Amino acid sequence: MRSGPPALFWAPALVVAMAMLLPPAYLVIRTIGAGEEAVNLLWQERTGQVLLRTILLALSVTATTVTIAVPLAWLTVRTDLPLRRLWSVLTVLPLVIPSYVGGFVLVAALGPRGMLQQVFAPLGVERLPDIYGFPGAWLALSLFSYPYILLSVRAAIWGLDPALEEASRSLGWGPRATFFKVTLRHLQPAVGAGALLVALYTLSDFGAVSLLQFDSFTRQIYVQYQGSFDRTLAAVFSLVLVALTVTVLVTEAKVRGAHKYYRSGVGAARAGAMIKLGRWRWPALAFCGAVVFFALLVPLSVLVFWLVQGLVVTKTMPVVWNAALHSILAAALAASITVVMALPVTVLAVRYPGWFSTVLERLSYTGFALPGIVIALSLVFFGIRVAYPFYQTLAMLIFAYMVLFLPQALGATRSSLLQVSPRLEEAGRGLGYSVPGVLARITIPLARPGLLAGAALVFLTVMKELPATLLLSPIGFDTLATEVWSATNEGLFAQAAVPALLLIAASSAAVALLLSQEKKGNLSKL
Repeated sequence: MRSGPPALFWAPALVVAMAMLLPPAYLVIRTIGAGEEAVNLLWQERTGQVLLRTILLALSVTATTVTIAVPLAWLTVRTDLPLRRLWSVLTVLPLVIPSYVGGFVLVAALGPRGMLQQVFAPLGVERLPDIYGFPGAWLALSLFSYPYILLSVRAAIWGLDPALEEASRSLGWGPRATFFKVTLRHLQPAVGAGALLVALYTLSDFGAVSLLQFDSFTRQIYVQYQGSFDRTLAAVFSLVLVALTVTVLVTEAKVRGAHKYYRSGVGAARAGAMIKLGRWRWPALAFCGAVVFFALLVPLSVLVFWLVQGLVVTKTMPVVWNAALHSILAAALAASITVVMALPVTVLAVRYPGWFSTVLERLSYTGFALPGIVIALSLVFFGIRVAYPFYQTLAMLIFAYMVLFLPQALGATRSSLLQVSPRLEEAGRGLGYSVPGVLARITIPLARPGLLAGAALVFLTVMKELPATLLLSPIGFDTLATEVWSATNEGLFAQAAVPALLLIAASSAAVALLLSQEKKGNLSKL
């Protein structure tokens, strides 16, 4: 029996948990300090309007992405779709396109001075339908967030027990009835998990809604922060956004309930039979092609077009190497530090379960419920009033990244550590190794696939992060994300194309590394 967790694990885990509580705690203190003013702001008609718009956008995007992702997952896993493996890759790739790059693409292609307007100008078309506001934000977020649901549902379909469908068919139900009454019901947890990610992504998005001028909470928070000397309203809006996010999390947990979807008896795992599409093959191909065309080929084509336009006019390519180096440096530092901070929390939760470790682990997931702009704003307040020497420093920026993306590192690290037998660590202790020695020589090497996967995931998301970078980056510390943002805000589409393409390339490399580490995950099953 273990006497208790050593200080090597619980002390840094406690520090991490307290650090994760800092942003919401400071926002609460800031709002309480406002007193009656905060209450009046909450009951303003404007606050209610922003709340309704934000909820409407989240519901619309979530419904649209479910409609896109579930058929794609089914077609690319269970049917004889032509070029099925190619479609499996292409339909996931829009995940590497940040929302603000997607917003820039829509503005560049469909805006007042966009490519489509230039095509129709000789025909006497003076103005296209307005892409700004809800339509543009809904389209951009739907096109570039559906892979969250796609990946979740595809994994569930691969693990689905084919005996369920066989039993349904034996009872006389046809393919369509079997899909809707049996298969889709057992995919509900995966659909719900992916839909939760999309809803949280929509609530926290700043880039697309700002570029497309849709008044959501994230845009209003930024506007209030930038344009007002009294930033109490920004703090109040931030707490409302946090409350809305927590409501989504609680609602999803209640809807999910405690239903069981696994096999209750014994049996061998096997793949389900491939379903022949027959006459539906061409409509299925058209559907996959349309999604890839609008979510991948159009954005890349627009970026390349504006890049070429810029080269034709200026004869030179914009220099963004410093921004690229800054992005890589910040992402690498954040990935390394975040994984290091996640390790003691994970070891404590997995190897020393109990109320103390459970509380610390749950607190460490606080960043999952906090949008980036909320964490950034709270750290701005904290830096100005409490920790001014760290305000607008690289250290403060990396700290914000750690708070935001620690849950991603925790998930990957925990999955890998669960596959490492504790008997190997006990054997190391029996051979005379100390706790740090066992950690360095046994635990970390065996859990390395999860650690690397977590680092790759944090690296990817840091590269794309915009609001925290805008509010907290040191003066002169431009990144690829801020370069895209600045150029697009000024209507310099050609200048924005280069950093956008570099950002997509770097994100694609991180996704490739992540997938390669996932394939190696079975090495830790010892």
